[in-house]
Amino acid sequence: MMDREKLVGSVGVGEQTIRTETMEVSMGPQHPSTHGVLRVVLKVDGEWIVEADPDLGYLHRSFEKLGELRTYPQGIFLTDRWDYVSAMNNNWVYCLAVEKLLGLQVPEKAEWIRVLISEMQRIASHLVFMGTYGLDVGALTPFFYCFREREKILDLFEEICGARLTYNFYRIGGVSRDVPRGWLDKVEALCDYLIPRLDELDDLLTNNKVFLARTVGIGVIPPEMAISYGLSGPMIRGSGIPYDLRKVAPYSVYDQIEFDVVTHDGGDCWSRTWVRSQEMRQSIRIVRQCIEKLRQMPEPTFDDPYGPSTHVMAKVPPKPKPKPNDVYVAIESPRGELGVYMVSDGSEKPYRMKIRGPAFVNLSVLPAIAPGHKVADLVAIVGNVDIVMGEVDR
Repeated sequence: MMDREKLVGSVGVGEQTIRTETMEVSMGPQHPSTHGVLRVVLKVDGEWIVEADPDLGYLHRSFEKLGELRTYPQGIFLTDRWDYVSAMNNNWVYCLAVEKLLGLQVPEKAEWIRVLISEMQRIASHLVFMGTYGLDVGALTPFFYCFREREKILDLFEEICGARLTYNFYRIGGVSRDVPRGWLDKVEALCDYLIPRLDELDDLLTNNKVFLARTVGIGVIPPEMAISYGLSGPMIRGSGIPYDLRKVAPYSVYDQIEFDVVTHDGGDCWSRTWVRSQEMRQSIRIVRQCIEKLRQMPEPTFDDPYGPSTHVMAKVPPKPKPKPNDVYVAIESPRGELGVYMVSDGSEKPYRMKIRGPAFVNLSVLPAIAPGHKVADLVAIVGNVDIVMGEVDR
């Protein structure tokens, strides 16, 4: 944080001093750089920010209460609409919570498919971030490159589940379908295709001199602040803290997979961007291991490659009724710790459900890091948090 006394309060003109007054302005809720209907109430002194207060609630859709009004399987389609840039991960954490309530064992092949899909979704999500963040700071070309690569991932998602944004692919007890024949070969080819494209993206954006000037030293979050605000994902790893649930609290088959937790100790907007750039490479590394493992497992034994299979789905009643209990399950989504707290009263619907959205928590640090920057820098800071308002407001 910059020294406010040096930046705000008075302007010297010759031997005279002109006192300045702060004023309140709104950034959003209809503002391209707030990535949705976020309103930031700013108190500014000229171009300098004195206070920044996020004002939420413009997109509130009551997913938690809606989840309590539907059976457990019916609740899955709601999850696609929390963080709609990373819907597969939302499906997964919800199913994990229900499976924990039921004490359900998921088939091994389904676990590897889940991890593979989740990491492909992480790459797609980070590509959206890199492209739109480039737009925020004035770089147009990377946006087209990022969305070109993302389209190839969405093509593969469409092939396996029939959808490109809201998937409803993960199911309580596994996944809805086995991988089609030849699909893994296409995923492997995509991995080979992406590596040089990510290098190209770094040349275009991450290491661009103008981008460096807009992001280095901006929005610095010291490690102790990242911890005290409960940050997670690239927001905390960009401050040098190797907190990644895939490592510190492994779920599914992540304990059988080799990958590195990417960190950078700069704590600024550039550091967090670099972390996301490198995480895409680690995700490709994980996807390759999943492909190798899945190729060793039985192929679908049915004529229809999209039909059901016991290899990827446990036996679950249409309306499961878990015993009264409460659970909390969390996964490492592209934005950090995505958790679901669920309470069962023995009926076919959750008694209570609470979503721990990482974008909501990460946004809470904005009032602490925005003061002392210019309004133009706030665009870089808000975009760097990588919020999705569907998850922030829920």
